[in-house]
Amino acid sequence: MSIGEFRNDKARERFHGVYGRLADQLWPGPREAFDLPTSFGTTRVHRAGPPCSDPVVLLSGANGNSLMWHRYIEPIARHRTVITVDTVGEPGASIQSAPLTGAEDGARWLEEVLAGLEATTAHLVGCSYGGWLALSHQMHHPGRTAALTLVEPAGFADPGRRFYAWLIAGGLAGMAPRALRPRLSRWVGNSAILETELMKLGRASLGFRRALPPARVFSDEELRRVRVPSLFLLGEQSSLHDARQVAERVGALMPTAEVEVVPGASHALPTDYPELVAARILRHAAE
Repeated sequence: MSIGEFRNDKARERFHGVYGRLADQLWPGPREAFDLPTSFGTTRVHRAGPPCSDPVVLLSGANGNSLMWHRYIEPIARHRTVITVDTVGEPGASIQSAPLTGAEDGARWLEEVLAGLEATTAHLVGCSYGGWLALSHQMHHPGRTAALTLVEPAGFADPGRRFYAWLIAGGLAGMAPRALRPRLSRWVGNSAILETELMKLGRASLGFRRALPPARVFSDEELRRVRVPSLFLLGEQSSLHDARQVAERVGALMPTAEVEVVPGASHALPTDYPELVAARILRHAAE
């Protein structure tokens, strides 16, 4: 399996120019950015907020990076350390050097990141593919995570035509003139296209070749192994899975899990209701 990389130097320079500008523009307040070595390449992390032993660690969805969480930094950093991670193999500031071939590799990469952060009671927050990585990590390396908040996590259904149609429609709508996007956002059910600056970053990332393993569906046995308190936030109108079916399965297999299905929300739940998601993250971390 290959590694995620830019198609050429021009694509790399274009992306990093946009990424660097937006990191300075969107990130609220001071931050510390640094790279951690792992077996799969260097991983860029951003850290803010007061020092604490149980940081909130944010993992983005597929084709995303730390900047997707820019609206969440200030409310979380008021209370505790918040760390955002650019997943290796995704378009960001991390540099992948070895392939990730499955869930075990993804879990090992995340374990090495948390070890580099000296985090022993982290509160992991994962969106979509990031949620799949967070769950995989807990299954293979329990002990470093105190709790999980999983926002529309992958791993509960194979993406079907409905999900890919949603992605394509959102991508096309995101290229429309800005004045048309609010109406298109409601039509396609994707509030992410209203994030104008992140749409610029998304266009700049078109020169990146992603090479990460698909988020395979978790077995019942794997889900039963997750023992830490886990909060599932699901969009009622998600195109990735049937939220009610996921809620029923989680309720039957994970006694330490809590599920909230957010009415009217899509798979773009973090941009549909950022205040609600931030409040739930803080509440779950405090508990």
